[in-house]
Amino acid sequence: MAITEIDSGKAQSYRLHRAKQYGRLPAKGQDGEYVRPPKPPSRSTIHDEIGTLSLVLQTAYRHRKIHGVPDLSPPYRQQKKIIHRPWFTLAEYKQLYKAVAKAAREAPERYRYAYEQLYDQILILGNTGLRPDEAARLQHRDVTIAHDRDTGQKILEIEVRGKTGYGPCKSMPAAVKHYERLLARPKQGPSGRAKDRKQYEKLAAIKMEAGKLSPARQEQYDALAPLFGENGALNILEYAKPADLLFPSNHTDIFNDILVKEGLKYDREGHPRVLYSLRHTYICLRLLDGADIYQLAKNCRTSVEMIEKHYAIHLKNVIDAGAINVRKTRRRSRPDTSTFTELSDGE
Repeated sequence: MAITEIDSGKAQSYRLHRAKQYGRLPAKGQDGEYVRPPKPPSRSTIHDEIGTLSLVLQTAYRHRKIHGVPDLSPPYRQQKKIIHRPWFTLAEYKQLYKAVAKAAREAPERYRYAYEQLYDQILILGNTGLRPDEAARLQHRDVTIAHDRDTGQKILEIEVRGKTGYGPCKSMPAAVKHYERLLARPKQGPSGRAKDRKQYEKLAAIKMEAGKLSPARQEQYDALAPLFGENGALNILEYAKPADLLFPSNHTDIFNDILVKEGLKYDREGHPRVLYSLRHTYICLRLLDGADIYQLAKNCRTSVEMIEKHYAIHLKNVIDAGAINVRKTRRRSRPDTSTFTELSDGE
């Protein structure tokens, strides 16, 4: 279709055509059937596609390829659906991080580091309200343990760099101990350490049995010996540097597996919970505790309007019952006991 043939009617026909198609198809199971029913593209997807078409038409108009830009708005407007962001209640939040802590204790040695990192990530995001992309960019030099003059407690002062640019963030006091634990944890060694340990143990056994090694094996043994002690543990521990990332990986696979196992993957509306839900949890729990919505918006680098639309509207604690349940005081009419004397004209 030529660009000159596109008008409002063609745009509406495209909307109807896309609404009958399927978006990204889900995976298939072992029986060849889809694991869940395919669904058409969402309203936002079609909206973005029409927006892209509008930009193309505007470019064509600036280059004088068409005489005007057609109106691409739908023939009738519906109220946009406002989705309440999925979050964890306080009981669900405790259930989540206790489940991760238990999984970290029971995890094999090679996976324990990932579970421990995820545990601290959940607790730090839940006590700061950081977006996952902001946390992914966060370096240790961006975080300072400071004494807050207003509360008299130690908190984290974070220099956040994310989708809204630079912005400060002050954490809850509970985030300090989780960050200190993160600092005290040695960095994970490079991949292949388990293989190196097996090779070292094999060479050590050969040397003990034969008394010596071939020149090639002796060279391998000398290269691995400084890394491992007599019990095969690492001798060299490396800790985080100021330029290192707090969370080199987000461990979403482990996070989703634990959510499914604990029955926390979906909220009561059927919306899936993800790492971003920890930010929503922070905002909702702060509102339930009576935090000032303006200061909360500044700390989360968002607007009061966004919080009121997507978070505060479904929280009962943001409604002041004392300002609603007001009764107007009624005055009781009293009988008039004063006497009046009628004066005639002649008196």
